[in-house]
Amino acid sequence: MKALKNDTPDSLRFKAFESSQLDKDYFLANIPVNGLQYVHFEDQKKGKVKIWITVAITLDQHGVSLPSSPFGGFWCEKGLNSTALETFIDLVTEYLKAKGVKSLTIVQAPKNYEPYSDLVNYLLFKLGWNLKNVLSHQFYTGSKRIEKYLLAEGPRIREKLKASGLKTSHHSISNFEFLKKIKVWNSEKGYKSSINEDYLVQQVSRYPERYFLLKLEKGDQVLGFVLAVLLTTNSIYYFLSGLDSRKESKGGGDFLLFELFSLAREQKVDFIDLGSSDLGDRANLSLMFFKARFSNDISNKMSWIKEF
Repeated sequence: MKALKNDTPDSLRFKAFESSQLDKDYFLANIPVNGLQYVHFEDQKKGKVKIWITVAITLDQHGVSLPSSPFGGFWCEKGLNSTALETFIDLVTEYLKAKGVKSLTIVQAPKNYEPYSDLVNYLLFKLGWNLKNVLSHQFYTGSKRIEKYLLAEGPRIREKLKASGLKTSHHSISNFEFLKKIKVWNSEKGYKSSINEDYLVQQVSRYPERYFLLKLEKGDQVLGFVLAVLLTTNSIYYFLSGLDSRKESKGGGDFLLFELFSLAREQKVDFIDLGSSDLGDRANLSLMFFKARFSNDISNKMSWIKEF
């Protein structure tokens, strides 16, 4: 992390809105869950936003940033020091307490999305927040590295695809029949789905340019899907996947991930987020091992709660 500039809290202006007035790059912060009240907080300096967070308040007066999203938390711009960030955290909590909110839950974005996340997590711990959960996300970082990976692995992957009679592709989403197939395929393997399909349809409808469906096919049969999302304009997230285990598709997971790298190059992103590998009370080590062949970085996503 580069040295931080000496911004004092007095030079920042704290604001709270009943709803967001910003078009945020992390687009899921712009999509409210029906029935919840949203409050957007920000600190400004000379008209520029330096820190922000969006919080939803439930009917029973608990805050969360952001519900039904992979993460929320605090977002910071360059040139901000720890004193200003700590003051902002205190101002947010005091505002919510004054509104009668009983607690605030935050899932802080991994450092690949928010370079100041390590500082945020440190300050939350020192301010008495309780750590609820830690998830480890695996990443492939660097647009030039993505390009080199495709050049190095492309010939081998394409040869294996041809030999298997398989093909991969990606495109925008025209219907949601794939969700039913993924749900069935994963349930057959004992995986439970926690996806809110109505909320997902709402997201895709509002931001269709952010979502891509990857397919693995053999002839006219679809053997697997991956739903990929541009959570931010410089990243792509491996959100949801499924393979039909009843049909022969050896190496299908590898082929779909190679297609994801091709999509990442096409979209000119800086990194690929392969998501977490978790079995609730323990790590999914076999999945982490599989992803390790397609990742070069790991960053934790930490969940915090503060009771007021």
